[in-house]
Amino acid sequence: MSEAELILVIDDTPANLDVISEALTDAGYEVAIALDGDRALKQVEYTLPSLILLDVMMPGIDGFETCRRLKASAATKDIPVIFMTALSDTADKIKGFQLGAVDYITKPFEEMEVLARVNTHVKLRNLSKQLEQKVSSRTAELTAALAQVKQSQLQLIQSEKMSALGNLVAGVAHEINNPVGFIYGNVKELSLALRDIVDHLELYQKECPNPGQDIELHAEDIDLKYVLEDTAKILSSMEIGCDRLRNISTSLRTFSRTDTAVKVSANICDGIDSTLMILQHRLKAQVANPEIQVIKEYGDIPPVKCYLGQLNQVFMNVLSNAIDAVNDRNCGHSYNEIAAAPNTITITTALTEDRQRVAVKIKDNGNGMSEDVKAQIFDHLFTTKLVGQGTGLGLSISRQIVEEMHGGSLTCSSVLGEGTQFAIELPID
Repeated sequence: MSEAELILVIDDTPANLDVISEALTDAGYEVAIALDGDRALKQVEYTLPSLILLDVMMPGIDGFETCRRLKASAATKDIPVIFMTALSDTADKIKGFQLGAVDYITKPFEEMEVLARVNTHVKLRNLSKQLEQKVSSRTAELTAALAQVKQSQLQLIQSEKMSALGNLVAGVAHEINNPVGFIYGNVKELSLALRDIVDHLELYQKECPNPGQDIELHAEDIDLKYVLEDTAKILSSMEIGCDRLRNISTSLRTFSRTDTAVKVSANICDGIDSTLMILQHRLKAQVANPEIQVIKEYGDIPPVKCYLGQLNQVFMNVLSNAIDAVNDRNCGHSYNEIAAAPNTITITTALTEDRQRVAVKIKDNGNGMSEDVKAQIFDHLFTTKLVGQGTGLGLSISRQIVEEMHGGSLTCSSVLGEGTQFAIELPID
């Protein structure tokens, strides 16, 4: 044996202790002794033996009770116990095995038999410990492998989702941009042409102050002055509409921005604004819900080196959840009650105290979350939404994007009945 195993011998007869101790010591074992069960139980609190030889008949608590207490303790329950007894009653042996003993040695002792049984059970215990260690090690490996598989799943889902969404949005933006550019250019030309026509009409009116009854009647019928003024206003409105469409198109392209292999400096406020533009239809007043007020408190922050397309997905997930939260708050309240205490989402950007990171805080005044829900919101596949309304992937993917891809942090604070705030911190470089 490379390291001596400790054997605890419990017997109230000194002669028996001497015989067994000598035999075990000669065989290379370390030996500890105890004269009764009480002393033995105190002794194992300080030093755990590899095996216990336990006499059945002892004063105070007998061997059976001592064994029961040993097996009841988490620290000693796995130590093999071999009973030593002159009893040959089968019922006593069965009782010992039921209490957890692994073997019996019958008095008077045969030295070779004692050593053979001790050797066997010490080896069995060591093999059992080795097997437990291997199982524990293998379990840890499998747990790590499972975590890696989940991580890979998240990365694949996130990558495929962003790729599909990016292609779709970029395509839509491109399709919008072409006709909008055509209309915008023609509206400009039409405005100039209309100005020329109006100038020409004014020359006619100046040169021909009495154009005749038919022309005067027709001018009155169509309200010529109003038509000319209103047409100019219509064209101006069309220009404003085209500008808005162009802004939407720009926002779509910003949101779907294809990430390169390296991070690029970007203004994350542009990403937030592009996301809000896409979510505008959910922020406007609905039949049952008044408008959700978005309060922007943008601080003076520098560009951040990032994958902006990935961050836009984080903003989309967090803002969508905030909209859901304030809409859930509306349940059971009338339109007027909601309007009196408006739904709000507050977005704050600022530098952290060390000026090395940018902090983005998105806060809603929804119903908030319980501690139990808050503890699970970033877990893979966890969702509080109904089947078909949520996948449980949004916040899990968001945390991966912020923390693993950008070295930042994504945290949540929430008070039930008061609202929720998500805080995103990103290193500037």
